[in-house]
Amino acid sequence: MYAKTSRTGLRFFAHAPGAPACALALESVAHHLLKLELASAARDAGAHAELEARGPDGTWRADVLATDPAGTWATALEAQLAPITDADITARTEKMRADGVTSIWFSDRPRPPWLGTVPSVRLEKPESTKHLSVAEGLVKFSGGDWSAVPASLTEFLTWAFARRIVTHAPRTPLRYPHKPLTTVWTAPQYITAETAHLEEEERLRRVHEARMAALQREKERKREEIRARNAVTRAKALAEATAAEQAARAQPPGRLWQVARVFRLGVDQALAKLANEHGVTATVGFSTGDPRYAGGVPLVDEYGVPAAVFGPDPGRVRGEAFLLLAGLLLIFPSRADQRRFENASNIKKKHRPIDGYRTEFIETPLTGAGAVRAWGGRSCACATPRLVARIQNAEYPAEPSEQMGPAATLFRAQCRTCGGRYEKPWRRTGSTPINQTSRLET
Repeated sequence: MYAKTSRTGLRFFAHAPGAPACALALESVAHHLLKLELASAARDAGAHAELEARGPDGTWRADVLATDPAGTWATALEAQLAPITDADITARTEKMRADGVTSIWFSDRPRPPWLGTVPSVRLEKPESTKHLSVAEGLVKFSGGDWSAVPASLTEFLTWAFARRIVTHAPRTPLRYPHKPLTTVWTAPQYITAETAHLEEEERLRRVHEARMAALQREKERKREEIRARNAVTRAKALAEATAAEQAARAQPPGRLWQVARVFRLGVDQALAKLANEHGVTATVGFSTGDPRYAGGVPLVDEYGVPAAVFGPDPGRVRGEAFLLLAGLLLIFPSRADQRRFENASNIKKKHRPIDGYRTEFIETPLTGAGAVRAWGGRSCACATPRLVARIQNAEYPAEPSEQMGPAATLFRAQCRTCGGRYEKPWRRTGSTPINQTSRLET
């Protein structure tokens, strides 16, 4: 071997050309120079440093073995530049630890994949200095997270040898320009600070959860009070509706009852749904047309008690209608009608029960080009509306009126000018469908 000086001024020995092979001859220059830097820094930190030191049984060899002059500890300083798996580097670390030797792994590569798997740091040499410094792996805890700490290699080894810094697995995020590390080096007081921070966060979380639980309990208590009041008002509304049905039964069936029973699409399917799914045998109520059903058809049981309402109009849900419908099952001709009703109730929160409406739907078998639902989506705002009433599968002439006609109680009128539904009072002006009238005129 002969003495050499590197471009950075470091003096070292190199093999002469053709010299016999040995462990040092198989190393790269970069690896050998990093080992020399580690040995020099270890000595500057007050430790003895031995290159290529072997373990007691020869199963491992340390690049640099730093030992306490008093012989109380030994630490292997490993220069790892070649690729290595996490499993291999962990196995080598455990093998040295079994012989009472701790280890620290070093690399000056941009981002070694194994960094943080074992006690390790990444080194770099800033342009302004000639000595290596720690770029990654040395951190401190402040402000609720971890941040990097700049230090020279000598300072790092001095702190590590004196146990002023130890390895730690962070439990809070690393405020780092790089990927978080599994294991870092830090001072014990920063581990204590992290623990105190986590305990305070846990305390605040428990306080918050307790506060939210108390608010939820208070909210539920108020909801129970509202439910209790609603039960009374709904029972009263149902009793009044039952009385109205009994009074209507004392009279001959009205025209509205006949129209609903014969022409209202989906009534039979709604009655079958009540029987099959709810075990309620029901019929169309004689009190059909009562405003408390919001334009829907009452479906009453054998005792005349309303069990459900078929196809109520959300635009008419107010006052007595709201009190009654809030406690009854509402059945709609289709899913789209059900959603329109629920969306309308969400907008008008004043007319929405605290627990929502009980709603179901059937798919009405619509046939013919004139078959439509009982009410549409957009309202007419025309100054002079041209109305048509759609009843079952036919269109009938209609016009605005000061009072609701019989058909207007169960069916809706549509403006032929804008296509929107007509919300104001109207009446039918003819009993012959428009399409038949056109053929007769022709």
